[in-house]
Amino acid sequence: MSWAGPEDVYLSTSLASYLDKKLLVLLRDGRKLLGTLRSFDQFANAVLEGACERVIVGDLYCDIPLGLYVIRGENVVLIGELDMEKEELPQHMTRVPEPEIRRAQKAEREATDLKGTMRKRMEFLDLD
Repeated sequence: MSWAGPEDVYLSTSLASYLDKKLLVLLRDGRKLLGTLRSFDQFANAVLEGACERVIVGDLYCDIPLGLYVIRGENVVLIGELDMEKEELPQHMTRVPEPEIRRAQKAEREATDLKGTMRKRMEFLDLD
């Protein structure tokens, strides 16, 4: 039977270095959350303080405030620390209010659905 040595502590607590730092968390459903990591456990369940969801559609973006947010570890794809010294977004991005980003999301979703529908209708052509 093998016991973890002092050097193994960092393997099991890799999120400890991110405590009290601003993070970007990418979830399995594609959402992007920003917030300060306040707590986590061995399953990568995490608590973000001052969390917001960043929604990006084309060159538009909106940060939707969520407050204190609990994330189930199985939904986490990626966690990364944000560099507070750097600009978070490129210059060409435009911040818009939440209703406007929701309309843009809906239009993007409808365009994607239409593209899929058109592709299905054209399958008989066998363009491959």
